Amino acid sequence: MKSLVLAEKPSVAKEIARVLGCNNKSKSYIEGPKYIVTWALGHLVELAEPEAYDKKYKTWELEDLPLLPQRMNIRVMRETSHQFKAIAALSKRSDIKDLIIATDAGREGELVARWIMELIHWKKPFYRLWISSQTDQAIREGFSKLKPGKDYNNLYRSAVCRAEADWLIGLNMTRALTCKYNAQLAAGRVQTPTLAIMMEREQEINQFQGKPYWQLAAQFAGFSAMWKQQPSHDGRIWGKEQAEQLHARLNTVKSMTVSSLKVTEKQELHPLAYDLTELQRDANKKLGFSAKMTSNVLQKLYEQHKLVTYPRTDSRYLTSDMASTLKLRLERIATGPYREHAKAILRKPLVITKRIVDDSKVSDHHAIIPTEEHVQLNALTSDERRLYDLIVRRFMALLCGPYRYDETSVEFAADGQHFYAKGRVEKEKGWREVYTISRDADEQEEEIALLPTLAKGDSVPVKGIQLKSGMTTPPPRYTEASLLSVMEKHGLGTPATRADIIEKLLSTETIERRGNSLHPTLKGKQLIELVVEELKSPQLTAKWEQQLEDIARGRGDAKQFMANIRQQAEQWVAQVKRENKEYKPHNMTNSRCPECGEPLLEVKGKQGKRYVCASRECNYKRMAEPIKINKRCPQCHKKMELHEGKAGKYAQCRPCNVIEKLEDKGNAKVNRRETAKLLKQYSKDESGIGNSLADKLKAALEQKD
Repeated sequence: MKSLVLAEKPSVAKEIARVLGCNNKSKSYIEGPKYIVTWALGHLVELAEPEAYDKKYKTWELEDLPLLPQRMNIRVMRETSHQFKAIAALSKRSDIKDLIIATDAGREGELVARWIMELIHWKKPFYRLWISSQTDQAIREGFSKLKPGKDYNNLYRSAVCRAEADWLIGLNMTRALTCKYNAQLAAGRVQTPTLAIMMEREQEINQFQGKPYWQLAAQFAGFSAMWKQQPSHDGRIWGKEQAEQLHARLNTVKSMTVSSLKVTEKQELHPLAYDLTELQRDANKKLGFSAKMTSNVLQKLYEQHKLVTYPRTDSRYLTSDMASTLKLRLERIATGPYREHAKAILRKPLVITKRIVDDSKVSDHHAIIPTEEHVQLNALTSDERRLYDLIVRRFMALLCGPYRYDETSVEFAADGQHFYAKGRVEKEKGWREVYTISRDADEQEEEIALLPTLAKGDSVPVKGIQLKSGMTTPPPRYTEASLLSVMEKHGLGTPATRADIIEKLLSTETIERRGNSLHPTLKGKQLIELVVEELKSPQLTAKWEQQLEDIARGRGDAKQFMANIRQQAEQWVAQVKRENKEYKPHNMTNSRCPECGEPLLEVKGKQGKRYVCASRECNYKRMAEPIKINKRCPQCHKKMELHEGKAGKYAQCRPCNVIEKLEDKGNAKVNRRETAKLLKQYSKDESGIGNSLADKLKAALEQKD
């Protein structure tokens, strides 16, 4: 008898099969003496579309809402149905004794497997493979310690609730807003409050009024000191006249007395290990990666190269059973730019503190750290190297001592006024040592002037007093790094979903990237004005996320959660129906649709800008900037433009006004060049056998001309 192993992707299945000794490869599975390993190709099963409940839902009508099926149906995805059929066939084999779920060890991975099991009507025993890395050792250990599938029933319930809640809220609100305002307006359980947070910041920026201020700086030999009204004051003077009077009064001062001097020994402990959100923040700030790009590159380091542990984690700590593996992990990364630092750490006994290992702060997965796999840096792409560098250096920092320094605070007095300066004397680099090669500005010690040796009562010559002016600035717009931070703070989404939420806001054109910052668009600003107030609330979404987590931990009520979601969707749809607001498309052009006369909207796509009819009933669309194709104009011989009309695709040369209908690629077996080649070949045939074919080819070529 054999076990059926269900992985999430073919690449993962291939590695598991290799470790388990499965060598008999088939199109949809790999078989061995004890195991048959197959895969899911991501999601093979999904929640059914609205039209599956009633065909009338195929068209979007406001009066048909809310759509609240009593029981949510699932269906096999058409594009990957062949793989589902293969898994179903394997499940019916008489030599299969049980199933091992080997999908990603998290909420989404559990949902992938359980929905497949539901549709293939799995009745036999099943177990769970729960591992935090894809190394051979981790896979072997995981299979030796399989857990009963029922242990993850609560995780599955939480995943179902999350999927159904997103469907009910997202579908009903998106359809309601789109139908009500005749525009493509998308709303969702997490994306809408995220957009609302960005709009709050935008309002703060727009309403901000800059205020001038002045500061006084005393210039000494090699350092400067700032005037402050008192030690806790920020040094800003809000009145120009007051600042100028004070400057004139102090500008004659030739020396100042050290009225106070304090030396404090300070230390900075190493930063915590990375969870996904913290790594996405750092990668955005230091490498310019988007959150989605970080997730994609990290997945390759985890799955393909097996160099890092499970990516989609929300913990920044390790478990106690990992403490004994840290030395080996250090030995494995001791190569290339990391050799010197890793070897230096290994020369001393490792100090494992609660700041590194804390079982109470790890739920499903521990922090992201390097695996015990041998590293081949030249096998990584540039992006993989850079992200791996962040993870390795952070891991080495965990095992280093604190950064120690003496901070000197000096107060200077003159004419009843006080100036303050700070200096730092480094004593031990500690964990900062591992960042010296990377020249990481955020990890290097701050640029603080070195002070000369001073003592209380010393008189120090003053070179001059500078009066500096400034203007208060509005709060900055969010970058992906800062938006991830605020999403985490408000409990919006999970580490695994936040990048996708940002990408969804970008793809629906409610926000846009400008350099490294994110800006709400005119569409996004109007959407927030039109959407119901409660859906904008980060507190409500955070409450839902906590309830989903409680369900996963066995502390929550799934039925009550879904009842509340349905009630909320019903109330919100009714509220949208009652509204009397108006939406003005931000992308409306002065052009009219040639088919129905409605205005055309300018829409950005992967191939460039397109013009789309504003009416949802009309399907007219065309490229704003026509695509040039290789077909040449018979008159001017320049490349022609590709267009599409009622009769199909056609090529057009605008200067010459030449239009040629393009043949369907499916029916065009031979192009003009190939026809000419065949004609030449058979025209030389002296046997006469090919003459009839040559005549037909010649006729076809003349017809094309």
